[in-house]
Amino acid sequence: MKIIILGAGQVGGTLAEKLASEENDITVVDSNAERLRELQDRLDIRTITGMASFPSILKQAGADDADMLIAVTSADEVNMVACQIAYTMFTTPLKIARIRQTAYQNIPELFDKEAIPIDVIISPEEVVTQYVTQLIEHPGALQVLDFAGGKVQLVAVKAYEGSPLVNQKLRIIRDHMPDVDARVAAIFRKGKAIMPKGTTVIEAGDEVFFIADRKHIRKVMNEFQRLDQHYKRIIIVGGGNIGLRLAKRIENKYNVKIIDNNAQCCRHLSRSLNKAIVFNGDASDRDLLLAESIEETDVFIALTNNNETNLMSSLLAKQLGVRKAMTLINNPLYIDLFQGDAIDVMISPQLATISSLLRHVRRGDVVNVYSLRRGVVEAIEVIAHGDKTNSKVIGRTIGAIELPLGTSIEAVVRSDQVLIAHDHIELQSDDHIILLLTDRKRVNDVEKLFQVGITFFR
Repeated sequence: MKIIILGAGQVGGTLAEKLASEENDITVVDSNAERLRELQDRLDIRTITGMASFPSILKQAGADDADMLIAVTSADEVNMVACQIAYTMFTTPLKIARIRQTAYQNIPELFDKEAIPIDVIISPEEVVTQYVTQLIEHPGALQVLDFAGGKVQLVAVKAYEGSPLVNQKLRIIRDHMPDVDARVAAIFRKGKAIMPKGTTVIEAGDEVFFIADRKHIRKVMNEFQRLDQHYKRIIIVGGGNIGLRLAKRIENKYNVKIIDNNAQCCRHLSRSLNKAIVFNGDASDRDLLLAESIEETDVFIALTNNNETNLMSSLLAKQLGVRKAMTLINNPLYIDLFQGDAIDVMISPQLATISSLLRHVRRGDVVNVYSLRRGVVEAIEVIAHGDKTNSKVIGRTIGAIELPLGTSIEAVVRSDQVLIAHDHIELQSDDHIILLLTDRKRVNDVEKLFQVGITFFR
């Protein structure tokens, strides 16, 4: 597939790396020549230096025969104009743009073929807001991913000493929960992936990813850790786009306080929110946090656009006794340094955005794509189509399907029925199938596996 990526920042660069490793023809456009040289030194890609929205630059990048254009520059306006030009001058089939400003997002009729022809809009702020909301609704979870419209969820938890399944073999999970079907999809131990088997023993400190019907999630979580009580008191730091979105979304269900050091921003927050309490102050001020009973707060969420502010305020909140700290980090290097012990959950807008982009890049009827553990593992939801004559999976049991190396089927959703993967389950047309991939180089093989052929005979 021939793909043009506009913008060589963290999102554009990481996306180029992922897609180039999957044998796509990638061209990256950016005005920063040094950044482009860095990418070209380590990736098999083509680069163009110049303004991403200039027609001459897009033509030089090959927009006249590109399959897809992904505009992720730092400027919404550049992204929009580039998509307009790609449509008008080059009839590029698929145009994806990152749009961050809510002033544009709130006008849906703005983005169609009669106005600005963008096929897919990605909003990092909305993606992160939804991600954090899921974590708040599932106390104790490190990551919560929805599949099949939320019918089934993949959840990451940290295993604690003394919980029912710690120091036990995975095969006994059925004995502990005879009325619940769940599957451990992956385990990360001291940063290394372990592919789970029935004989695998869960150790304290393991990061465990399991998949189950949404209604069984809390019961399964209880097998790996002491089940946290529902959250009540939440402090949000930063009243920008994400902080305000999150506060609006949760203020009617929780006791929400929001702190920002900008007086004008605080006045805007006060006008925009109904129940949340707004404070003008420094979230790294020990006295302020103590005055607001940080030790009785359930969740402290730092969402400013400053990495250091988020880190220092979160570390202080943890030191003062907050139950859980979540921190937004734009520099991925910090995630490995602080995730786990110092700070409970690190939130990467870049990784969340890339997951949203990948679902539109994948071939076949791919509904969802998520990166786990900063891209080490990928979870994919694909809809199966066809019949026994033209599909390699329809009418075959999971155990009989020749999956690419490092790939596993974790669950199948059929209408409203959630089927955790077992070898005897036979796949049907329109099934939503959730897979885990530990080797990104196999993505093309997975896509081909689910493609419908004109004729197919095994």
